Amino acid sequence: MTTVSCGIDVARQLLAALSIALLTFGCGSLPDSPPTSVAPGAGTAAHSSATLPGPQTLQPYDKAVLSAATALFNNTRLPPEGTPVQARYTVVIDPLIDGMTGAQSIATRSMGVRLTTMMREQFPQFEVKTFSAANIAKSPLVLIGTLTGVNAQRQTSGTREAYRICLALADLRSGKLVSKGLAFALPDGVDPTPLAFFQDAPAWSEDPATEGYVKTCQGTKAGDPINPLYLDRIVAAALVAEAIEAYDAGRYIEALDLYKSASSVPAGNQFRVLNGIYLTNWKLGRQQQAESAFARIVDYGLDHQRLAVKFLFRPGSTAFVPDPKLSGPYPFWLKAIATQTSGVTKCLEVTGHTSPTGPEPLNERLSLLRAEYVKSRLEGLSPVLAKRMIANGVGSRQTMVGNGQDDASDALDRRVEFKVIGC
Repeated sequence: MTTVSCGIDVARQLLAALSIALLTFGCGSLPDSPPTSVAPGAGTAAHSSATLPGPQTLQPYDKAVLSAATALFNNTRLPPEGTPVQARYTVVIDPLIDGMTGAQSIATRSMGVRLTTMMREQFPQFEVKTFSAANIAKSPLVLIGTLTGVNAQRQTSGTREAYRICLALADLRSGKLVSKGLAFALPDGVDPTPLAFFQDAPAWSEDPATEGYVKTCQGTKAGDPINPLYLDRIVAAALVAEAIEAYDAGRYIEALDLYKSASSVPAGNQFRVLNGIYLTNWKLGRQQQAESAFARIVDYGLDHQRLAVKFLFRPGSTAFVPDPKLSGPYPFWLKAIATQTSGVTKCLEVTGHTSPTGPEPLNERLSLLRAEYVKSRLEGLSPVLAKRMIANGVGSRQTMVGNGQDDASDALDRRVEFKVIGC
């Protein structure tokens, strides 16, 4: 009996050590074996969770957030060697984002609020302060996170059946990550509707600032360096966060001043800033300034080889929606695309996209017709483009959101993309 008991104790110790080791890796470092961290009281009843292929547990959304956050806070390794022990550590939260689009949503905002509450109520070693340029200058800990729709194989393609919650805590003083948290959530209870700024943004393009944020959070482990694309742009990011908050509150003059301030700091030439300058001028009725700002958006997209524009079409049609509040600026959007493309003698592939609603053969046909319609409008504005553009339709094969809701949450799935190609 004594021998058996010792064997059981050793086995338990080994399992505990293995669990701790897995938790230190975080999301992405072991993509097929992410940790499952269940917070006290979260529960593991069979009726409240399901499993995806692999060992990770798919939990109800609230429990998944709790699991990821508890793992993040409990496994933080501070202070670094050689520094005195501190009673409290300052933490700022860079607003959480969608891991594919970079947008802040109702879900990511509420998650940020919940993380703040958890630190204040359950983890007194952390002192939460505002994400601002002044606080960034003091080299605090920065909490970042992504909420990403994934399919049954944990991939960001096809029909999204779950959400991957990835959290990271970065130490600006050491330039390294000090903790990670990961969980997978059922879609029920997740509201992916973008906040007002991201709903209104006319276009999307790959942005190094967002890329650095995502790469710092995903595919990393505690001890890894902060991605330089994120680190170099964090001061501008703090100004952008304030600007987005002001825009969402309808304080457009204040938001415009903040976007302009962000554009003037090093690494401030971010796509969110260009969208913000356009949107605030448009909201303030400054059409000439808005048109000029949209031309800069087009230039940015051409420089980065890809620009997705949210042209909204009538259902099953190639005609733009008739609502002037939505399609009113489309004529000068098209003019800017034609003018800026003609001026740099670049060639474009104009690609139509649809959401996954309906039969895919029809989606592919409709997406091609919409691309051809936009192409013809551009040719009418600049005939020289006729031999420098091709039209393509991919249906719903390249969704960025993939929830199939056909509402504001997945507007980017119904985009028209302009990709720079060889002439």
